[in-house]
Amino acid sequence: MWDERYAADEYVYGTEPNDFLRAAVANVPRGQALCLGEGEGRNAVFLAQQGFEVLAVDSSAVGLQKAERLAADRGVHIDTLVADLADYTIEPDAWDLIVSIFCHVPPAIRRRLHAEVVTGLHPGGVFMLEAYTPAQLDWGTGGPPTAELMMTRDALVEELEGLEFEEAVERERDVIEGQFHTGRGAVVQILAHKPRQDWA
Repeated sequence: MWDERYAADEYVYGTEPNDFLRAAVANVPRGQALCLGEGEGRNAVFLAQQGFEVLAVDSSAVGLQKAERLAADRGVHIDTLVADLADYTIEPDAWDLIVSIFCHVPPAIRRRLHAEVVTGLHPGGVFMLEAYTPAQLDWGTGGPPTAELMMTRDALVEELEGLEFEEAVERERDVIEGQFHTGRGAVVQILAHKPRQDWA
């Protein structure tokens, strides 16, 4: 499905970064960043432009080829890895930033991935997520076709136990990101960090 969707010449989710990511990243120390379900690379390329060393993971080789092309067009480098998130393991204690933007996977896979997000971050590392909530089905402006693949604040706070939350909210906002995310939407936004070790 995703290779077919990304086969179009245009970037179907646009080439500009997600608004929540753009706003939230300003105060994050630069370092190693992991982008989950990154698709055509708009967020990974933005992070590289901000000084991060970025690994973009996605199941679509077609999407990641476009991500590499976008990076070259913008004069930056990103690393890419073609992998199904059902089989991908986040390396422990390896990342300063992990990003999940509209990365909708089945609940069992999501719960495992989010547990690995917690162990995968360095102390002080940051996790950012934006996803559609089940209320998005009423809007019909993008996202998965079933509520099972969407996320709620309460479930995410439980799945990400071990992180400290700066933001964990469900809200409505205009999502204008290419042809498949266009219009008012119901989203959940997470900005959290892994506590630093206190050696005192």
